[in-house]
Parts: sequence; C-alpha cells; structure tokens
Amino acid sequence: MALTTIATTVVVLLCSPVIGLLAWNYLVPVLFHTLSASVGTTLGYYLVKKTEGRRDRILRVTEELETNHAAFAANATQTTGSSTSSDNEWDKVDDGSSADRAAATGVDTKSPNWDGIVGFFHPFCNAGGGGERVLWAAIRATQKRWPKAKIVVYTGDHEVTKDQILNRVKNTFSIDLHPPTIHFLYLSTRHWVLASTWPHATLLGQSIGSVILGWDAFSLVVPDIFVDTMGYAFVLGLCKLLFPTMPTGAYVHYPTISTDMLDSLDPNSAVGGQGVNAGQGVGLKGTIKKFYWKWFAGVYSWMGASVDVVMTNSSWTQAHIQALWGPRRAQRQRQNSMEVVYPPCAVHEIEEAVELSEESEKKRTKALVYIAQFRPEKNHQLIIQAFHEFVKSGTPASQGSKLVLLGSVRGDSDAKRVYQLRLLVNELHLVDRVVFHLDAPWSEILQHISQGYVGVNGMWNEHFGIGVVEYLAAGLIPVVHDSGGPKLDIVVDVDGQPTGFHATTASDYAAGFEKALSLKDPLAVRKRARKSAQRFSEEEFAHKWIVQLGKLVDMQTSH
Repeated sequence: MALTTIATTVVVLLCSPVIGLLAWNYLVPVLFHTLSASVGTTLGYYLVKKTEGRRDRILRVTEELETNHAAFAANATQTTGSSTSSDNEWDKVDDGSSADRAAATGVDTKSPNWDGIVGFFHPFCNAGGGGERVLWAAIRATQKRWPKAKIVVYTGDHEVTKDQILNRVKNTFSIDLHPPTIHFLYLSTRHWVLASTWPHATLLGQSIGSVILGWDAFSLVVPDIFVDTMGYAFVLGLCKLLFPTMPTGAYVHYPTISTDMLDSLDPNSAVGGQGVNAGQGVGLKGTIKKFYWKWFAGVYSWMGASVDVVMTNSSWTQAHIQALWGPRRAQRQRQNSMEVVYPPCAVHEIEEAVELSEESEKKRTKALVYIAQFRPEKNHQLIIQAFHEFVKSGTPASQGSKLVLLGSVRGDSDAKRVYQLRLLVNELHLVDRVVFHLDAPWSEILQHISQGYVGVNGMWNEHFGIGVVEYLAAGLIPVVHDSGGPKLDIVVDVDGQPTGFHATTASDYAAGFEKALSLKDPLAVRKRARKSAQRFSEEEFAHKWIVQLGKLVDMQTSH
C-alpha cells in the first residue's frame, strides 16, 4: 500500500507541468549522462581486456622488427662501407627547429622516450589523395619526434599488405616511413561508411556507420592516444564515451555539415545559389531537409566538442568548426584552442622540377590549367562557360589560349560527367580549345604546370585547395573562386602585391583570365606566388603537427 502511494505521488508530480518540465530539462539529462557514462566505461573496460593480447603482440613484434632492422642496417654498412641517410635518420630524434617552436608554445615535446601507441583512424589510407598525404606526413613527423612510439593505422584496405602500402606512400608522396614501428589493423565493416550504403539520410547513415567502424577499430586494439585524420567526429565521441581519459585529436579537412550548407538551402540567402544543394530548402520536402540538417548539425557539434586537440586544414574550415563545436567545447572547458595546420604540399618537389626564369618564361603557352577530380562540386561547367566567354571576347590575350582539364575519374558517375562536359564543349564550338586529360600521372601534371600560364579553381567553398598551392609553387597565375581556402589562405597578397585573382561568376572568371594573360611582368607575379607557397611545405606541417600531438602526449603521460 505504501509503495502504491509513493508511486502515485511520483506520477502526479511528473505530470505537473512545472515539475515535469524541470525533470525533463535537468533530471532526465543527468540520468541519461550518468547511465551512458557508466555503460560506456564498462564497455571500454571490456574492450581493453579483450585486446590486451593483441596489444602485447604489437609491442613484441615491434621489438623483433627493430632488432632485425638494426641488424640489416649494420650488415649493409659492413657490405657497402656506409649506411644510408634514411637509416641514420631514425636513430635520432628531430631536435632542431621543431623543438624550438614547441618550446615557444610552452608544450614539452622534448620527451622522445614516450613509447605508447598512437592510433590513427583512416579507413581509406591507401587512397593516395591529399587526405592521405596528411596522414603519412603526420606519421613520419610522429615517428621522428617519438621514435619509440608505436603507430597503429586502422584501415579497411584488405587487398594490400603493409609493404605494398608503404611502397605506395614512398612512390606517390616521396615519404619514407620507419616500418618496424608502424602496424596496420584491418577493419571488416568499412562498407558501413560508404555513401552507397545509405541512399537516404546519407549524412546520418554514414555517421552511424562510422560508429560501427569505430567499435570495430577498438575491438582490434585500444591505443593510448586516438587521432582521427578523416573527419569522423562520431568516432571521436564514441572514443570519449568508452575511454573518458584517453587523449583524442582530430585533423578536420572539412566539416561534415557547415553553416554555409544550411544557408545554401534557402534560395533567398546570400549563398542560396551556391553548392550542390542550392535552393533545395523549399516546399515540404525542403522544410524536412532543413529540419533534418539542423538537427544533425546539433548532434555533430555535440560529438566534436568532446575532442581534446582540434586541427583544421584552413581558416575557412576553422571558422565553421569553431561556429559548430566552439560553444559546446567552451561548456566542457576544453583547454586547447583549435589550430590551423595547413596540409603538407609538394612545394619543394615542384620548385625543383619547375624553373622560374626569363628563359623558362619563353616556353610557357597560353594554357589555363584546371587540376580537379571530375566531381560535381568542382564546377567544371562554370569554367568551360567562362572560357567560352573569354574566347568570344576576341582580345589579344584570348588569341591562341587553351583550357586544360586534368583530373581523376572515380567511377561511372564521373565518367558520365566527363561525357556531358565534352558535349558542352562541342555545343560551344570549343573542341579545338579544350583538352581533357583523365587520370594523368604526376609526371604529366608537372609538365602541364611547368608550361602553362594560368591555374584555375572553380569550386565554391573549397575547404583548402592543394591544387591551388601547386599552382603557386609552379608559378602559375591563379584565378580561383572567391571563397573558402583559396580566398582566405592561399591566393593572398605577398609584400602588398597580388599573387592572383578571385572570381565568382563566369564573367568574373573571363575577366580574371584576361587580367592574368595581360600582365606586364608575369614573372614577378610567379615569383611572389612561389614565395607564398612556402607556407604550405611539408616542413611547416611537421613543425605544427609535433606541437599539437605533443599536447596529447603530455595529457597521456600525466594520467
């Protein structure tokens, strides 16, 4: 009888509007947080115990590989009389300017004896793109600064071995890694993050899929530090739920959803005509889409706010991540600010391959080069229409000009897009003026940027723009979209003088082509562009990466 009375009283109180509202706003979240934290840490403890055997095996195998590597190097020295420079590099810690910069920030990165496991979450590590260059450059910097650390890469690339992956890294990016301390753990659930798996509600579906993939990763081994280099914020949220004290880091190439994406749904907004979803927020379907995107942005912000160290690839990405994650990070009292760490670009390699001089200037042709995958957001159609307008102007600068489109084709959808672009070129009577080079090798790309005149970028809100950096390093005069990384970070003034031009519409681009091909002293602009490109070198990336990862090492050693 007493229990019935108590239960009745509780129900009446909860049904009271005031008491019910207070319970919903305060009691329910507290209970949910307590319950989820308890369940999370229990599951995390289970995973730690489950993977102890594999962790011990990684440590043991690393030691054996180090011994074999040292013996091989010693034998090579006896045979040839000298050791290779790459062998010597791994025997010492990089204690030059990297350490100086770290000390200037108050971060202790002079602890080369740290020997924990750093887990890099990069399920598509063998893709060979700009995101993968970031991954491998980060691992190389980590290995050199903490040579005793063990590197684990979680990947879904089952079809390739460790040796094949490392050989491709060397051949594609000219990045040498130390094999004994790097290990690949193969995920079996990568299909859950493919867009094709989620034809509807793709953003949410892929995010849920990433959680499944994250559980798969932690079921293989639990690292000491966990770093996501692909942009899976939900995996980082899962990590903090399972292992609250584990230091986590994120290198964000672009936000999964941004305020510009939300605004682009409204045809009356400032960006309503931009992007692949431009103006789709009208009608019942559009209203539902807007609600869904705003709800997802809130969940995405909640997940991202859990990360200890956040790096973004550009000022544009930083601004959007700050707008989304910043308020919640402040609530959770995250100590580390979000830092821009520009991705490593092949600046020095291009400088060595491409000459900038009065003599080389004579070899350049009136070629407008656009390096970009044939994806819809790259907006090749806009550039072709702009080139058509430029050709129609009949100015001296337009005489003899050509548009060169260099890009990879990922599948049938890209191939169909190229076919449609060819049709457009034919309709505009530009067949003799527009050249398509599909899946061109690096050697061919170098040839085009060394002999071309202008570098073109047509994507709205390009999050960074490695191709634009390559234009600068090669001395091409860039004509880029007036947004994103190309506007804020890359094509900026040097010594108060311009390094290129910005555009938005087809007419803007046509005017930009005219200006670029009419410069009185193009060599001076090319040299300024190359000087500007130094900010994006692999060395600059390594310096900044070490500082940020050093924060995570300090957190891990203080626990």
